[in-house]
Amino acid sequence: MSVDLSRAASFLASHGRLLDRRRFEFLLGETEPVAVLAAVDGYRNGDGGYGWGLEPDLRAPESQPGGALHAFEVFEDIAPVRTPRAVELCDWLNSVTLPDGGLPFALPVADAAACAPFWAQAEHTVSTLQSTAFAAGAALRVAAHDPAVAAHPWLARATTYCFDTIAALDSAPHAIALSFAVRFLDAAYEQYPAAAPLLERLGRFVPETGLVPVAGGSEGETMRALDFASVPGSPASALLGAGVIEAGLDELAAQQREDGGWTVDFASYSPAAALEWRGYATVNAVLTLKRAGRLAHLPG
Repeated sequence: MSVDLSRAASFLASHGRLLDRRRFEFLLGETEPVAVLAAVDGYRNGDGGYGWGLEPDLRAPESQPGGALHAFEVFEDIAPVRTPRAVELCDWLNSVTLPDGGLPFALPVADAAACAPFWAQAEHTVSTLQSTAFAAGAALRVAAHDPAVAAHPWLARATTYCFDTIAALDSAPHAIALSFAVRFLDAAYEQYPAAAPLLERLGRFVPETGLVPVAGGSEGETMRALDFASVPGSPASALLGAGVIEAGLDELAAQQREDGGWTVDFASYSPAAALEWRGYATVNAVLTLKRAGRLAHLPG
């Protein structure tokens, strides 16, 4: 199944936010990193963190761990180009990290309009594996080409928290937390000897199919193989059955809709978020296929 990149571009022109249009242009080789960075800067606060709906279902302006994840994704996109914004984001994360080294699920918001309840009502005084693993995992992927991020004390604190929390698990975490924890360990695998046994430990909770229902989610919402490992041969791919990732990539390519975009299987909490998640999903689908070698004709 081939992907129609022209239809994807048209979908983003009619539905996507500027950031996702710029990310898509960049992965096609049609724009420069500075344009992508300018777009994500629109979500940045003076404290060095990111809010303003960069996480589509968290539309409040305050900087949030969820915003940090998406900002780091952009900084990963532009590799090997670096930006000082990445270290500034680490500085902000260090300032909101709790004494045990972890991040809360979310920080307080002054106005919860159009924010998902699980963000707006989150306990902000307790660390969670999910938020810490998604921020630290994304930062580790940036650290692979940015020595300043690799050496930042926040990343060391967050990594230690994640290792300790994963080591203490005696039952499966929530499906979304599980997927981020696996991806965190995959990113840490080459640099940290502790990652390999912990990845094996988490493998007890990941079926070979990669299908893990999301408790409390929308009907049919499920973590799938590509949510745990999207590149064949990666450390995390060993948790899945033979051919499962390849089948998942085939399925992802086939999920392009007639309008050129991809969709998500979870609920959105505002009309804006519903549109923005589709644009985000479209860029990520093409990025995933490219990184797995399915779109070899693209640059990079």
